[in-house]
Amino acid sequence: MPQSKALVSNGRGKFELRSIDVGEPGPHEVRVKLKAAGLCHTDWDSIQNWDKTFVVGHEGSGVIDAVGSSVSNLAPGDRVLLNWAIPCGHCFQCLEGNTHICENHSPVCSDTLCGHAHGAASQLNGKPVERSFHLGTMSEYTVVRQEAITKLDAHVPFGVGAILACGVMTGWGSAVNAAKVQAGSTACVIGCGGVGLNVIQGAALSGAAKVIAIDISDERLEQAKAFGATHTVRANKDDKDFDQVARDVKAINNGRGADYAFECTAVPALGSAPLKLIRSAGTAVQASGIEQRIDFDCELFEWDKIYINPLYGQCNPSRDFPRLYDLYGAGKIKLDELISKTYTLENVADGFADMLAGRLAKGVIIIDPEQ
Repeated sequence: MPQSKALVSNGRGKFELRSIDVGEPGPHEVRVKLKAAGLCHTDWDSIQNWDKTFVVGHEGSGVIDAVGSSVSNLAPGDRVLLNWAIPCGHCFQCLEGNTHICENHSPVCSDTLCGHAHGAASQLNGKPVERSFHLGTMSEYTVVRQEAITKLDAHVPFGVGAILACGVMTGWGSAVNAAKVQAGSTACVIGCGGVGLNVIQGAALSGAAKVIAIDISDERLEQAKAFGATHTVRANKDDKDFDQVARDVKAINNGRGADYAFECTAVPALGSAPLKLIRSAGTAVQASGIEQRIDFDCELFEWDKIYINPLYGQCNPSRDFPRLYDLYGAGKIKLDELISKTYTLENVADGFADMLAGRLAKGVIIIDPEQ
């Protein structure tokens, strides 16, 4: 049972680097030696609100260290990324093609966001310790279900692999899989952080003629241009109903609202904002994961507007990650450029501080520098 450094939180605002024991994988599991983990706002929210002890982290990549007795398609030494929306492959939703909302394994669609491995659980002081989204990637080792694993192509660095399985997939997939942005269309993106930049990339790669980036930061708007935005609109905090933003969008789009608008800020007050920016029969996408109650003005839905709230860009791991590997290899999607700064498990507090201050598109923790 190898010992592993791991970032452990009490779920009430505190976290610290601890030593845990990681057991052998069960029959259908693998043990992964993690190389890199992504920093995500969801990690910070879990540290503040989950009210239980757990290993932090749900974005990660690494190398398989050991496999269970019934695992046949994976082997020690395989480069892999960890996918938190774990499909079972046989429930109603998986058979419908909705593997991201698996009724049996998805931590978001089941009873718990944490979980033990089915084999020997990770242990803290001799007692089982739960892991964020059944993964716990801010650790040197973890044991996960084999269905949580997708092989990582050799040309994809571990740092890039770590961020693919959340922020990149959520943004890119919201444009490509959920909204199905059409060539020649106009798409608005509210908020140009990590998710927003990947919505921009997804819309641009889908052939949108106009991709309008909207943010309150001039620096982020300038960065959005490098990721495919054709136009920018600087929002004003006093424009709470997005009246001026809507006028600016229409001015860019020949007097008509956009075909698509994506909310990528996670600010509850902006939950209805994409409806304000789209034309009649347009599509509004709430991509950021707002979960608070929001009051909507039903006139915003006039007429025939569609509002969707996709999970995780409707990710199908076996379909989508190879597509992203190929786009990256062909130089058609910017992923290295998303990583603003790297950290270690020892200075991860600096990473959270930078993230909360808006200084990062994506931050990455380098757990094992030997790539």
